[in-house]
Amino acid sequence: MSAPRMVDRSLQGIGLCTLGYAFLALQDAVIKALVADYSVVTILFWRSLLVVVVCVAAGRLRLVQKAWRSPSRRLLVVRGLLSIIAWVLYYTAARDLSLAEMTTLYFSAPIMVTVLAAVILKERANGWQWFTLVVGFIGVIIACRPTRLTDPLPVVLTLLAAMCWAFTYIQLRQVDDQTSVLEQMLITNVVFVICMTLALPWTHTPAPMPDWLGMLAAGLVGGIGQFLLFASFRRATATLLAPFEYTGLIWAFLLSSLIWGTRMDVSLMIGAGLIAISGTLAMIFGRHASQDVVGAECSVSQPLYPAATDMQAVGGAEGFGVEAPLDPESVERRG
Repeated sequence: MSAPRMVDRSLQGIGLCTLGYAFLALQDAVIKALVADYSVVTILFWRSLLVVVVCVAAGRLRLVQKAWRSPSRRLLVVRGLLSIIAWVLYYTAARDLSLAEMTTLYFSAPIMVTVLAAVILKERANGWQWFTLVVGFIGVIIACRPTRLTDPLPVVLTLLAAMCWAFTYIQLRQVDDQTSVLEQMLITNVVFVICMTLALPWTHTPAPMPDWLGMLAAGLVGGIGQFLLFASFRRATATLLAPFEYTGLIWAFLLSSLIWGTRMDVSLMIGAGLIAISGTLAMIFGRHASQDVVGAECSVSQPLYPAATDMQAVGGAEGFGVEAPLDPESVERRG
């Protein structure tokens, strides 16, 4: 590939990445506006249901079959359960924190990955990674403004959510190479729909048509953001895009100011800056190529659609990893 073409693709990747985080920030803004009147469970149910419908429409029965046979199915189910805890904690805290505050604390998740990878995966962190961890920790403390903190609970909930997301990033590193993006999103969101359905009888808050459509819109906007992230990592390297993942902070600050009139606190901005620097350096020096992507609900290094051929277990030997190829089928093109 010629140098000008590589530059063009890299610029496209940067643009798509930045736009993707704008959509994800908008999703958070929509849900923050809704949680003032409706339960988090109700909102997440409609959001996840829309994602499931879109995935099935794109992949049809073949996608459902592939997802059911995925070697990473159990791992993704557990990841879905952890994600539910993270989302519920995060959007519960959204009732009391500004969009800028909750997003800043959420972006500490990649910093936590360094510690979790060392503990869970026994990965050895280098000096730069530990340095970025210290910088990020200082940024979190400054952003939390402990001397002016009247109610610590929302901050604690957001940091716990960030830790849960850090665990899910670690789990994404363990997803097999054959499980496509659509399979990952389908499995995760089916877990969401099932769990939210079970919880709805105790938590449901009826919504009029405009707000009900807003819940679906949150799913649509979030889905577009996820697709843009996927497309960006198909055009540019993970290292190049690392700093632009933190444009999510800029979008959150802008939306927080435009919608709610939030005045940007100096300590919050300094903390956000340190977290952004720390996270960017941590991803450059220690990330698993394009997998520890902030806000990504799937591993963007995998293909979008399932492969044309798949593997099936021989003689019921799934647990022993004995597999044989299925008859190849063509992957349908969808408009």
